[in-house]
Amino acid sequence: MDESEGLVARYLEHVRVEKRLAARTVELYSLDLRKLSENAAKADIALTRVHNAHVRRWVAQMHGAGRSGRGIALILSGWRGFYTWLGREGLVQSNPVQDVRAPKAPKPLPKALGVDDAVQFAEYSEAEADPWLEARDAAIVELLYGCGLRVGELVGLDALASTSARGWIDMQAGEAHVLGKGSKRRSVPVGRKALQALETWLALRNTETRHADQPALFTGRHGTRLTAQAVWQRLKQRSVRAGLATPVHPHMLRHSFASHLLQSSGDLRAVQELLGHANITTTQVYTRLDFQHLAKAYDAAHPRAKRK
Repeated sequence: MDESEGLVARYLEHVRVEKRLAARTVELYSLDLRKLSENAAKADIALTRVHNAHVRRWVAQMHGAGRSGRGIALILSGWRGFYTWLGREGLVQSNPVQDVRAPKAPKPLPKALGVDDAVQFAEYSEAEADPWLEARDAAIVELLYGCGLRVGELVGLDALASTSARGWIDMQAGEAHVLGKGSKRRSVPVGRKALQALETWLALRNTETRHADQPALFTGRHGTRLTAQAVWQRLKQRSVRAGLATPVHPHMLRHSFASHLLQSSGDLRAVQELLGHANITTTQVYTRLDFQHLAKAYDAAHPRAKRK
């Protein structure tokens, strides 16, 4: 066993016995340190002679080979712990991994339904369901997809406008007035389908006497304001019954609203206003979704897109 192997073996024994790390964690550390030893051997240097520049070069190589930012971060964490231990043992003067960070992972694109799936979900109705719950849930779907509301904005809506209301629907004007992030108010148009669904819901909502004194637009069976968690659960159940391949959550309908509106209009500023984004860079993620949609259409249809 050479010097490098001996140091790695001692460190793994340290984390296993003294730090009492799980066997799987020790195994992962072992794999990470094997990679470190291989890199050092290729550079013809001892582990105790590794410098910051070496580590940065190895990070660049891993990134270039396709390793994810998260994967590199985990490897660096293992290396950093090893050199911290070497420092306590008096074997290195500084930690060469201390100020090295993994490349930032790209933010995942928000998940949006395709247009056909979104329409299928919005038009779904269950004949055998409780009419009261069916009307409420249908109105919720229409508002989330038709107006791009956040779930917090939706459950904050009151049935009637008042000075204390966080939000309300102006049925005559066809507008939703909501209180968004940062306590910023905005108004968004409410489409014909959503207004029809709301009219049906309000007619049934008021048949429950226990809801007479409850200002909330959307209530549960016990007469209390519907919670965001309850909306998540109802949408998930409804999407499964509607036959969608992906369970739907409230923010997915907001993403779908933005993506489909941008595909049709191309007006990024209008989408920003409707979503209530303070910064347009937040809205620009939907241009990536829009391009993704166009790229898929190109790959599927253009004769020169198909690869052998």
